[in-house]
Amino acid sequence: MRLPHVALLVVIQGVALTAEAGAQMAPMGGGGGGGAPPCMSDFLPLRQEAETRAAAIKKAADSKAPRPQVCKLFTVFSDAEAKVVAFVEKNQSWCGIPPQAVAQMKANHLRTLDTKTKICSAGIGEVAPGPRGPNLGEALGVRALPTPESFSSGQGTFDTLTGNPLTR
Repeated sequence: MRLPHVALLVVIQGVALTAEAGAQMAPMGGGGGGGAPPCMSDFLPLRQEAETRAAAIKKAADSKAPRPQVCKLFTVFSDAEAKVVAFVEKNQSWCGIPPQAVAQMKANHLRTLDTKTKICSAGIGEVAPGPRGPNLGEALGVRALPTPESFSSGQGTFDTLTGNPLTR
C-alpha cells in the first residue's frame, strides 16, 4: 500500500472516531430538554475544522500531490486533531464522553503524528539514486547511438547480398 493511501486511511479513522465521540455525547444532569449537551456548541466547530482538513488531505492524495504539500496538509490536520483531542480530554465528564472513545481518539492522534513524521521526513519511501553503473551496451563495448565513426554506408542492417533494398 502506498504512503498516501495509508495516510488517507489514518485521517479517515481519526475523523470517524471524532464524529463517533460527538455522537456519544449525552446530556448531563437536568439541562432542560433532550437536546444536545451544552458542550456541543464548542465541540462542533473543532470537529468540523478537523473534517475539513482531512478532506483536503483526501483531495491531495487523490490528485497525487507532491510530498511537501501533503506534509503541510498533514501538519495542519494534526494540529486540528490535537485541538479536538485536548477538548475531549478536558471536557470528558462535562460532555459525557465515554473513556473508551477518548482513549481511541488519543491512539488515532498518535497514529496521525506517526504518519505525519513519515510523510514529512525527507526521502521516505523513495529510492535514492545510487551510482550509475554501465548498461549492457557499454559493458559489451557497443555505443548507444550510432556515430559517424561507427556507421558507414554499405554495411547496414538492411544490406543484403545484392545491396540495400531501401535504395532501390
